[in-house]
Amino acid sequence: MRYELYYWPEIQGRGEFVRLALEDAGADYVDVARVEKTGIAAMVRVLENHSVKRPPFAPPFLKAGNLVIAQTANILFYLGPRLGLVPKGEAGRLWAHQLQLTIADWVAEVHDSHHPISGSLYYEDQKREAKRRAADFTRERVPKFLGYFEDVLKRNPKGSSYVLGKAISYVDLSLFQMNAGLRYAFPRTMTKLEPKHRRMVALHDRVCARPRLAAYLSSPRRLPFNQEGIFRHYPELDG
Repeated sequence: MRYELYYWPEIQGRGEFVRLALEDAGADYVDVARVEKTGIAAMVRVLENHSVKRPPFAPPFLKAGNLVIAQTANILFYLGPRLGLVPKGEAGRLWAHQLQLTIADWVAEVHDSHHPISGSLYYEDQKREAKRRAADFTRERVPKFLGYFEDVLKRNPKGSSYVLGKAISYVDLSLFQMNAGLRYAFPRTMTKLEPKHRRMVALHDRVCARPRLAAYLSSPRRLPFNQEGIFRHYPELDG
């Protein structure tokens, strides 16, 4: 099957978590808004098409045959078994989904660290509030999330290389993206915290060394982090 991914073409954003899974698995897919001149218009048509029985609220969404699947964690829940990025058993699939939903909470908190009042306002319009929110995020929330996933890795059986065991999953790919994004957005904070979370650092390094993913990360298909996406670097927010 050839998958169609619909997301904004200028940013990594939430769509990047899906791209990483598709790229690592070597899946046949097209990033519609990036490669087609009418891609954004096609995405908007789906969002505004009142005849669609199960419409997405917002991108990213994935077209797989006749299915239209939205929400990052939900897309990965669908793709996981089909790309070999999740255990076959129900307990393992649900555990992966649970972890991915926790990552989704983390992503939302990253966004709110620089846009705590409204996503429709400029950063400069909420800079004072962002400083307060980011101070709490870097002091309390980042260590809590890192510590949780560090503990998950610590509890794995001996010989496990990844979050769910010996085989990579979409959760590992998403945690790589979280580490990479936080290093960009909060370099001082991550420099302080990473020595206490060596398993997470090792996971990041292990994931980005995978051949297909390494090829993707070094290609033009991997957009750089920027000041329009979820992970933004404002030095004044990096406690």
